[in-house]
Amino acid sequence: MHGTRRVLVAADKFKGSLTAVQVAERVTAGLRRVVPDLEVEALPVADGGDGTVDAAVAAGFERREVRVAGPLGDEVTAAFALRGDTAVVEMAEASGLQRLPAGVFAPLTASTYGSGELLRAALDAGARTIVFGVGGSATTDGGAGMLSALGARFLDADGQPVPPGGGGLAELADADLSGLDRRLGSVELVLASDVDNPLTGPKGAAAVYGPQKGASPDDVETLDAALAHFAKVLEGAVGARAAEYAASPGAGAAGGVGYGALLLGARFRAGIEVMLDVLGFAPALRRASLVITGEGSLDEQTLHGKAPAGVAAAARAAGKEVVAVCGRLALEPEVLGRAGIRRAYALTQFEPDVSRCIADAGPILERVAERIARDLLL
Repeated sequence: MHGTRRVLVAADKFKGSLTAVQVAERVTAGLRRVVPDLEVEALPVADGGDGTVDAAVAAGFERREVRVAGPLGDEVTAAFALRGDTAVVEMAEASGLQRLPAGVFAPLTASTYGSGELLRAALDAGARTIVFGVGGSATTDGGAGMLSALGARFLDADGQPVPPGGGGLAELADADLSGLDRRLGSVELVLASDVDNPLTGPKGAAAVYGPQKGASPDDVETLDAALAHFAKVLEGAVGARAAEYAASPGAGAAGGVGYGALLLGARFRAGIEVMLDVLGFAPALRRASLVITGEGSLDEQTLHGKAPAGVAAAARAAGKEVVAVCGRLALEPEVLGRAGIRRAYALTQFEPDVSRCIADAGPILERVAERIARDLLL
């Protein structure tokens, strides 16, 4: 590795400690302490979940803020990113768990209405391509709230709108999508997700992700049945494709908002692949001789479409060497090797106390980067 003079830092956030932008800053500082004249290019990455808009802004997109409905209906300020006629919309900005008050969950009533308002704001801003990153949601409403904000109507037997959230879908008698925003027909909508679950069943939105949104076993059953009923009623409204979409990969993403996006004509793609395209990763990779990726926890989940796996796969295809930084490491060296990562450096190798790692992640990460520089760049 002698003579390496350009490093690309393409890491995701360390959830709860550092944003992806901060990770890049700390790694750069540590590397330069050892190799002062080192050329470092920072390209913070995200896989479609929370942090996706920030990554786009760091890559040169303009941050646009709008007032939209939060998951419980109260107004929040949410952002999307715009460059030319491409928008990056992150559903967690409007409908994410971070939008709930501390300790409060609303598995049956949280709505994606604000995510629909965000998509509408992107249309208003002139977007012709919308990358819709989904993940980190507080909701399990199958995207019904989002579709409502875009002009769909979901009515009960009395012709009244059903209550918000996945629980309310049990009362659905009639679905009308004829009022959907006409502009949706002329944009390219990309559903960017790191999960490929179907809408319902044992691998569906409620069963797999409901519990982390506060759903009890009874709530999970209620939500799964409500989502199945939602898809059935939609079959009456839009035909067989409603059932096809429900069984499609990605339909169960973010509490089923993936299903709503597929109904809008979205194309499902692995979130990290879409984001690498949007952020301009390929040209940055060509300029680099070493790539540093990472995220808070490098574990089994990382291998299933998370940002470091996507970065490593692309870098390996280009013949570039990759190392990873992380808070904690739960993968064996041979597993990392198969994923295209030469070695991983964890904060816990430098500070065994996990709570200290979380609290002092920045300074410890700089020490990690110094070690990488000494190991690989001198």
